[in-house]
Amino acid sequence: VQLQASGGGLVQPGGSLRLSCAASRSIFIGSNMGWYRQAPGKQRESVARITSGANTNYAESVKGRFTISRDIAKNTMYLQMNRLKPEDTAVYYCNTWPPNYSWGQGTQVTVSS
Repeated sequence: VQLQASGGGLVQPGGSLRLSCAASRSIFIGSNMGWYRQAPGKQRESVARITSGANTNYAESVKGRFTISRDIAKNTMYLQMNRLKPEDTAVYYCNTWPPNYSWGQGTQVTVSS
């Protein structure tokens, strides 16, 4: 697998989800990685990114609620999403940062009561 996002689902406002991104080791090692999302009718946007040195950066809309991390031993990146809002509803994707690989199917996150 090159890049595969998982962990999405339906959650109520205020709830939490943790997304996972499994990546091929050749991609994961030494690459800056990012989470992106695309809501219906909107362009894909960057949500969070993490450098190979574990420095992180977040979109203003998720700062303080989302946490990006990576487990090098497992070739996996995570996005812990807390205090979810309806406007977080989107398909979430993972890729390098900037994105260099095909997007894949992503994982749907729906925040609704």
